[in-house]
Amino acid sequence: MKFRKLKHSEIDVRVQQVKKNGAVLLLYKDARCDMNILDETVGCMKWQRNHTRDNANCIVSIWSDELKQWVSKEDTGTESFTEKAKGLASDSFKRACFNWGIGRELYTSPFIWINASDIDIKENNGKFSTYDKFEVEKITYLEDGSIDGLSIINSKSNKRVFVKKPTV
Repeated sequence: MKFRKLKHSEIDVRVQQVKKNGAVLLLYKDARCDMNILDETVGCMKWQRNHTRDNANCIVSIWSDELKQWVSKEDTGTESFTEKAKGLASDSFKRACFNWGIGRELYTSPFIWINASDIDIKENNGKFSTYDKFEVEKITYLEDGSIDGLSIINSKSNKRVFVKKPTV
């Protein structure tokens, strides 16, 4: 079973770290993205999820017509800072979906550094932060599925702040 690559609109961007001279960004997908791709690829009645260990583990099973049985992949998540139980369930689900191959291309993301001139950085007691939000403007992939080209914009300023040009 092969899942398609993520579209630019399905990839979220979060700030991992802010320093005085810039910030590091990470690419990720949310659980709704995984549910949509499972529905689209296998059909809404041919996949299921089951949480165990108080939502720490998630098992995503897909029905195999060929084998006439459910095939499962499982992974463990971590709690989020906001809603611990919900974040734990969501993270374990997303990780189980990575095991199926959904969004695995995100592991090939380049290091994303945004210069201070492209972001509104605040300092409070020697700690740096930002309220700026970012989004993937465009993404391209190589035949092996790895990320080849990537552009990210600052949603607040609508300025392109990161570009990795595709190989020719």
